[in-house]
Amino acid sequence: MVRMNPTTPPPAFTPAVARVLATVSVAFVVTQLDVTIVNIALPNIGSQLHAPVSVLQWIVDAYTLAFAVLMLSGGVLGDRFGARRLFAAGLVLFGVASLACGLAPNAEALVAARAVQGISAAAMLPNSLALLNRACSHDPRLRARAVGLWTASGAIAIAAGPVLGGVLIAAWGWRSIFLVNVPICLAGFIASLAWIERRDDDGAHAQHPVGIDLPGQFIAIVALTAFTGAVIELRPLGLAHPLIIGAFVASVLGAFAFFAVESKSRAPMVPLTLLKDRTFSAAVLFGVCVNMAYYGTVFVLSLFLQRARGETPLQAGLTFLPLTGGFLVSNVVSGWVVSRYGPRRPMMIGAVIGAIGYALLPWVHADTPIVAMLGPFLLIPAGMGLAVPAMTTAVLASVEHKRAGTASALLNTARQAGGAVGVAAFGALASGAGAAAVVSGMQISAGIAAALLVAGLLLASLVHPDAHARESVGKETERSGAGR
Repeated sequence: MVRMNPTTPPPAFTPAVARVLATVSVAFVVTQLDVTIVNIALPNIGSQLHAPVSVLQWIVDAYTLAFAVLMLSGGVLGDRFGARRLFAAGLVLFGVASLACGLAPNAEALVAARAVQGISAAAMLPNSLALLNRACSHDPRLRARAVGLWTASGAIAIAAGPVLGGVLIAAWGWRSIFLVNVPICLAGFIASLAWIERRDDDGAHAQHPVGIDLPGQFIAIVALTAFTGAVIELRPLGLAHPLIIGAFVASVLGAFAFFAVESKSRAPMVPLTLLKDRTFSAAVLFGVCVNMAYYGTVFVLSLFLQRARGETPLQAGLTFLPLTGGFLVSNVVSGWVVSRYGPRRPMMIGAVIGAIGYALLPWVHADTPIVAMLGPFLLIPAGMGLAVPAMTTAVLASVEHKRAGTASALLNTARQAGGAVGVAAFGALASGAGAAAVVSGMQISAGIAAALLVAGLLLASLVHPDAHARESVGKETERSGAGR
């Protein structure tokens, strides 16, 4: 087995690759910004639109759920019609949907507009990574660095969401957190036309269009929606309620039906052969654990800071500020480490650091000094920022180039589904009346998040330690075979 040489100088970015990286990062920023920027505005939205906690959860999960269940379609359509076209169309639709969110007259209209945001994000995200992977396909180490920076842009957006949201709400109200997306989407759309060459639309299946697998997609939507809805309504309705029981049963039956349909489909939405690769499956499940822990914890922490500690949206946003710096540093470091040592080591180390950060949160109470919260607020992004780019690189390195779009879509579908379930489950734990219930829910949620990162550590140990080297050897074999 050929190993990467950690002493070899890192590859340099060409202007063309740098432009593609900048363009696709714009899309990643807006899709991830809307994951957390909304959290800081939830108390204001609930007050002005008279929405209970269960509806506030749907304002978050309508976006995350639509994002998750339609991302596979986005990846397949990108393979069929061109990643650049789907990417640009997603940017336009996201800008329009953000405008609708900012003008929403009631909570129901806001939930619907958030779902449209999720649909457009599903078109953007897998194709942004496919475009980046294509631009760097000549050098796996360059791709590792590019993925690290691409992930850093999204991670910083996630971390900066509460801070930016607090500033915008204080200045212009909660509607401004959606309207800010419009100029960003416009800039990204112009850049996609100017900086991403049309030849990048020539997908791997341009000559042989791939089906969309409507039965599999429909079953996936039903199963994920039923499960997430049941978790959200579990506390107000109770486990014995017929709707809750029926939703859980539908989600389980839907999962079995989905795999049955995919195993017989000529053009499955999820090629089951991908799941046989240990590195791919472990990395995808690792992503589920990470997103479930982080998205759910940030949702609960937003409630904790404002409802238990009595902070304003701006104060709560500033409290989240250490997350931004932690993600910025660790994502950049991750790309450097992965390009030298492969993905497994940073995934494992990141999982340990993140688990320690989450494990410190159960000791936090409503009257805990802010300085005492600095430890977990630095350790959590440090661990996640180190692990997530490595996880993404492991997925891309474990599949053939022609399946990069599908692999990216599957990874991010699983991650977004994990995030939706995390928000639903952790939100249910903190939805009781009074500050004490919020504090208790936050502490229990943090303990669960730590356990999820421990599970992630075990999954990371299954990742192939030399994914880059294995991929490079495979490419050399292909070239040798072609030359015979």
